Amino acid sequence: MKILCISDATDTLIYSSVAPELYRDVDCVISAGDLPLRYYDYIQTMLKKDVWYVYGNHNLEEFGRMMKGTSRDGFMRGVDVHEPHTLPAFGGCFVDGKCVYDKNHDLIIMGLGGSMLYNNGDSQYTERQMQWRINRLVPRLMYNKKRYGRALDILITHAPPRGMGDGEDLCHKGFDCFLQFMEKYKPRYLLHGHVHLDDINAPRVSEFCDTKVINIYKNYILEDDTLGKSYGN
Repeated sequence: MKILCISDATDTLIYSSVAPELYRDVDCVISAGDLPLRYYDYIQTMLKKDVWYVYGNHNLEEFGRMMKGTSRDGFMRGVDVHEPHTLPAFGGCFVDGKCVYDKNHDLIIMGLGGSMLYNNGDSQYTERQMQWRINRLVPRLMYNKKRYGRALDILITHAPPRGMGDGEDLCHKGFDCFLQFMEKYKPRYLLHGHVHLDDINAPRVSEFCDTKVINIYKNYILEDDTLGKSYGN
């Protein structure tokens, strides 16, 4: 399976007419936030692939309305039969605060967008609030484990886990609860943004327990033949 991962900064190669050819073999797109909704719409229109996204702490267009659509138990109506939740005017599958099963790719995706609370803005959370968001999705994770044999494949966050490429300033500090989450639920990947990589050769990938943690700033191609085994069946 091949996934185009994006976050924080638009890419001229993606935002161009050559994108359909350049990314023709991509199965889907994942965004860790801080990108405009029109970017997702352009990508979904040009590549004709699903774009799964969470919010960051910037580019918060439609944030309030979208967050109101999050159900109490973290389920998204219709997703198990691949009916993505979309904005009326923009493409993209909103998974912030949700855990969904993508039937087309046999992929379980969970989203926890936002950053550490630093100026009381939208899409900012204390450690306790982020843990509460996780707790709301525990029933879904248990359901996944029973039905699909695993709780989760990919966790999309905006902020990184604490101590894994984060910053010491409050805005860019990572969440401790992400470490506890990985230890307990063992997602295959945690994909995050928020920490900008000015050096394209800077290390992006680290590991914690059984999870690969990847900073997908701007763009990153994730290839894993063990993901989405039933894709194409």
